[in-house]
Amino acid sequence: MARKAQDYDDIPGTFVFDAERSREGYGINMFCMSLMKDENRKAFKANEAEYLKKFPLTPAQADAILKRDYNRMLELGGNIYFTAKLGATDGHSFRHLAAVMTGSTQEDYAKMMLDGGRSVEGNRSRSGRDKPAGKTKSKSKASSKARSKRG
Repeated sequence: MARKAQDYDDIPGTFVFDAERSREGYGINMFCMSLMKDENRKAFKANEAEYLKKFPLTPAQADAILKRDYNRMLELGGNIYFTAKLGATDGHSFRHLAAVMTGSTQEDYAKMMLDGGRSVEGNRSRSGRDKPAGKTKSKSKASSKARSKRG
């Protein structure tokens, strides 16, 4: 069954982990959680394709896991915190995974994050791409009220 389109599906490079994606990615996430146990990590590393047969994975999901295509795993329902366990099994840090997933070096990724993260300009939903970044009205009103009470 095809995934139902959501308003937030147009955020560039982002796969929102919603209830539908959670259901779709159950097999990926259960596989990744299994890697918390040393005996499972060893069994997986001994024969990856065979180990994956224990989980309800689609061929596309199994392929993404075997290729370590983390972005595709997220698209197919994987949760970033669960898929990070696969990276850890391979000896990689979360920073390494994030750099791979964003197409940057670990150093460039770390610098970007330390500098405040990626700009929203050009990275928001396509429906809001040309709108300038700004505060929501509710936050602005709340901030104004707080300032007037203090001052």
